[in-house]
Amino acid sequence: MMQKSSKIYVAGHRGLVGSAIVNNLRQKGYTNIIYKTHKELDLTDMQAVASFFKDNKPEYVFLAAAKVGGIVANNTYRAEFIYENLQIQNNIIHQSYLHDVKKLMFLGSTCIYPKNAPQPMKETYLLTDALEYTNEPYAIAKIAGIKMCESYNIQYGTNFISVMPTNLYGPNDNFDLEKSHVLPALIRKIHLAKLLHQKAYDKVLKDLEVDTITQAKSYLEKFGVTEKQVEIWGSGKPRREFLWSEDMADATVFVMENIDFKDTYDQDTKEIRNTHINIGTGIDISIEDLAKTIQNVIGYEGELYFNTQKPDGTMVKLTDPSKLHTLGWKHKVDLEEGIARIYTWYLHQNKKES
Repeated sequence: MMQKSSKIYVAGHRGLVGSAIVNNLRQKGYTNIIYKTHKELDLTDMQAVASFFKDNKPEYVFLAAAKVGGIVANNTYRAEFIYENLQIQNNIIHQSYLHDVKKLMFLGSTCIYPKNAPQPMKETYLLTDALEYTNEPYAIAKIAGIKMCESYNIQYGTNFISVMPTNLYGPNDNFDLEKSHVLPALIRKIHLAKLLHQKAYDKVLKDLEVDTITQAKSYLEKFGVTEKQVEIWGSGKPRREFLWSEDMADATVFVMENIDFKDTYDQDTKEIRNTHINIGTGIDISIEDLAKTIQNVIGYEGELYFNTQKPDGTMVKLTDPSKLHTLGWKHKVDLEEGIARIYTWYLHQNKKES
């Protein structure tokens, strides 16, 4: 069992997921947390990762490091998404086995499930049909991670657990207009449209770090942002589930503290599979209603334009978190409260007062 003084390695500590896990561990009194920046340790480098494990000997590992992005990034950088994610997880999982890590947690994504999976998605739906094309390379990497953990547990007796969080948002999210996920992208786009509408050009320039408002407007038009409207890809009809990142972190630490691999499957089964655990709310919202909720929180009075010439992606993607509920954990922060929190964080972090 994890002790307050146990040596805990959090891979990917600067990201949305990893930073939330580090904060949660600290809040719970864990004092021996180790991590490295990308400059200090390239997780795609097998020898570097091997040396790190040999020198530091972590007892527990949270594998939250990954190359992530939204539809555009996933579809554009397909080779990078499969190569880098496979390299990272192969290196960390294998070195955790070689150096007798007591427990490892591998964090994936609910994009592992088939495009047309029944809703809500149960863990047993893994590998029952084709994946969504736009993020297939990323999903395949994550599926490989689940199977690697299962296989090492079965063959070597390790205690490696996989959890699949739904769409996350929260402090340290990625707000890049090209590469971010839908919720932070909408927050930034709608925020900037509001500033344009208010003619608060100095704040627009500060946000985008450009010199002239002409440059700013030209750049924002590429993403469908003007003072009169915000363009949103697709029809707005797809439904998505969102989980506050600090809730996700609380769930992962709860599982690390209380759940072992043997608790994730039926002990009487002959074939051990689908041992991963969904982390979600079990509640979804349409992209249109999400955008309107963000619009209300931010106070933007312009129009929302849904560009139906752009792809929608999967129409419905909702997790069934009943396995996690049975193990003893449920989420606490609802979506509207979370959006207000992340918008406040964004303004404070970037010192952009609306």
